[in-house]
Amino acid sequence: MRSIRFFVVILGATLFATAASIAPAAEQHLLYVAEPGIRNYVQHGGIGVLVFDIDHGYKFVKRIPTWKTPAGKEPENVKGIAASAKTGRLYVTTFSRMAAFDIGTGDKIWDRAYEGGCDRMALSPDGRILYVPSFEGPRWHVVDADTGDVIAKVEPKSGSHNTIYSLDGSRVYLAGLRSPFLSVADTKTHTVVKTVGPFSKPIRPFTVNGRGTLVFVNLNELPGFEVGDLETGKVLHRVEFEGYQPGPLKRHGCPSHGIALTPDEKELWVVDGANNCVHVFDATVMPPRQAATIHVRDFPGWISFSIDGRQAYSSTGEIIDTGSRKIVATLADETGRQVQSEKQLEIVFDDGKVVRAGNQFGIGMKR
Repeated sequence: MRSIRFFVVILGATLFATAASIAPAAEQHLLYVAEPGIRNYVQHGGIGVLVFDIDHGYKFVKRIPTWKTPAGKEPENVKGIAASAKTGRLYVTTFSRMAAFDIGTGDKIWDRAYEGGCDRMALSPDGRILYVPSFEGPRWHVVDADTGDVIAKVEPKSGSHNTIYSLDGSRVYLAGLRSPFLSVADTKTHTVVKTVGPFSKPIRPFTVNGRGTLVFVNLNELPGFEVGDLETGKVLHRVEFEGYQPGPLKRHGCPSHGIALTPDEKELWVVDGANNCVHVFDATVMPPRQAATIHVRDFPGWISFSIDGRQAYSSTGEIIDTGSRKIVATLADETGRQVQSEKQLEIVFDDGKVVRAGNQFGIGMKR
């Protein structure tokens, strides 16, 4: 009897071990944070792309080297970050240049300087084309993402700054610091085919819904946002924060410098720099209705989301659970230094291969 029991135990253990060995590896979710991502302030994480393990409490994993700062020179601000699961590449811009990296190895593939510098770029859904704004200049460079070569130029002369690709890849939305109009470019002809506005002031951060029908914009001097119709080009709504007063701003000169739709488009999250908080709006109604407020540890200058929408990423380095609206983690680098950045996104691996990549903007994903 004992021998039979022993055999059964051994057989069970063998079957369990065999099943475990052939079971598919679990996905790995990582957060990529580009530094210096708050101006050129190295105290918030140094220089490089910092990688954090989302599945294990946002534990620091590694630092990917980007650029060395020459002796006697100030480090360059990181202006944008983008990634493609289809090509396995990561892109980072500073105000003078852009580089491409292999996501898996962290190796730099190419490093290019562009006329007029660079700002917050956007990558096409197929990972092949980048729209790269010159640093608050007249144009966007259309760049071959494989080589870094410029293949076209779009010149709305708006003070080029922020850029979003539509989900279907047919349009790119171009916002400049010196214009109250949002330019819409056709990606086949690389020409501006429409403008939306005028909004009440020049456009700062913005986001769009997945169907490409609505745009939500932060504006100079506005503690809140305005809503535009991407189809008619008209401004629809103006929304100001309720119960919170404007006040001194730490940077950006803009009361609200950060706005994002949850992927399911049910909520719109908008930062309030004067009050160090993020206001949550119900986006299932128009205009969106203020519903909750989350206080953060420092001046918030950006907000975005995980791919599944369960976490919000504040530029203050705080991770917010979107269900409970509570801060559940804070980022720290390998030295224990507090990490902050306005340039971060999620990348998902499966068995060592990149399978999904998030977006530095919190854009709607409903088609």
